[in-house]
Amino acid sequence: MRDLKDKVALITGGSSGFGRAAALALGKQGVKLALSALPSTGLDSVAAQISTETKLIEGDLTEPNQVERFVDAAVKHFGRADILLGNAGVFCAGPIIEGDPEVWDKALQINVSSVFRLVRAVLPQMKEQGSGEIILTSSISGHQAIHGEPVYSASKHAIQAFTHGLRRQLIGTGIKVGAIAPGIAMTNLWGKIDSEEAQRRIKAGEALQAEDIAEAMMFMLTRPANVTIRDLVILPREQDI
Repeated sequence: MRDLKDKVALITGGSSGFGRAAALALGKQGVKLALSALPSTGLDSVAAQISTETKLIEGDLTEPNQVERFVDAAVKHFGRADILLGNAGVFCAGPIIEGDPEVWDKALQINVSSVFRLVRAVLPQMKEQGSGEIILTSSISGHQAIHGEPVYSASKHAIQAFTHGLRRQLIGTGIKVGAIAPGIAMTNLWGKIDSEEAQRRIKAGEALQAEDIAEAMMFMLTRPANVTIRDLVILPREQDI
């Protein structure tokens, strides 16, 4: 396992769910953190649980200038960017005939466009230093379209294609690129969740918890320098897909 101490990680969607869990896990390994989330969503409470240096940069990543602002502020503060966890995302589901195109546009802006812009913004710094780790949060629906969530599935298929193409473009630069694709997980991506029901489903093997995904991300980040985990699919034991 590679030592991550004193590395600098940029995490979007850092106030809850996978992003929060990843921030806490990385902080325990001595990683310095730049965290992004929407204003007033609890970044302060996450930072209060982390002992390493942490920079909080609130912003709405559906606004293109906020994506560049996050990366620029993080690199200016720490002087480098070693790890990028492109994690911020929103969920949308339902029949297309009943869907709201405005909701679809917002989902595609945050799930797809902001991720593309985020990677583009961080690449010059990583290429200059000749190293870097990029992990993008995908979904099992990026590998197999879920009929109840076609727009969300499409957004995660885009992330899969982007990950694969980007990785090949960056061969020879020292930058690793991979995607993590969770199945059902008990996070607020789905809306408000009853904590007792969530624990029941986790114990029954019907769902993952955010810490499971963070642990998988840590596995990807700590592989030897010659190893890339391009795709990591992580499912609850009982998920039938």
